[in-house]
Amino acid sequence: MAGFFITGTDTEIGKTFVSSLLIQFFVGKAYKAVGMKPVASGARKVGGVLQNEDALSLMQASNIEVEYKTVNPYTFEAAVSPHIAAEQAGVEIKHEMIKNNYHKLQQVADVVIVEGVGGWYAPISCHTTVADLAEALQLPVILVVGLRLGCLNHALLTAQALRQSGLIVAGWVANHIEEDFLSADKNIETLKHYLNDFPYLGSIPFTSNAVKSDKGTLILQNLHNANVLIEKYL
Repeated sequence: MAGFFITGTDTEIGKTFVSSLLIQFFVGKAYKAVGMKPVASGARKVGGVLQNEDALSLMQASNIEVEYKTVNPYTFEAAVSPHIAAEQAGVEIKHEMIKNNYHKLQQVADVVIVEGVGGWYAPISCHTTVADLAEALQLPVILVVGLRLGCLNHALLTAQALRQSGLIVAGWVANHIEEDFLSADKNIETLKHYLNDFPYLGSIPFTSNAVKSDKGTLILQNLHNANVLIEKYL
């Protein structure tokens, strides 16, 4: 059984899309793969139950049917920072609850892709951050770098925090989130230099939201180094 924790340099940098691609990658290698979004803010009611779009995307990519609440145990309607949404809802986010649901998924899958929320130090309560959750789960981390102005600073700060955490970093992915981002290749080369202790898994080209949702499998080939995840962890 293997699991990976997906974090990013910021919010809205493609963590869900890359997480879904990784699930599809493992599915394509004949593994049972499932996604998990432990905490999500920004949801709508479906049949009286709050559901988050990111969690649903992970479920769609998976090849195992599981209950929504197992994938996304903490769901909040307001699209605000999870610690604020939880406080407004009168809910305490507990690591033990998340770990229990993760273990449920682990029992039925070969690979569990756990997607964080926001960036590495995004608060999920008044006392804990995404980093604390990742440390509680003790999973190898995959960093998604959203390629836009400022990404180098964000990536290097996140990388330093990851090194200090003591967690294994299984790799990083460069994700083109702006169609006209200047010198993208140069930025990737700079990142390869500064993140040379983290395996480089590949670069995802800019793709419109419509294509991302419908044809993600067409760009799986861009995760050309992802086989290292199988070689080291499966």
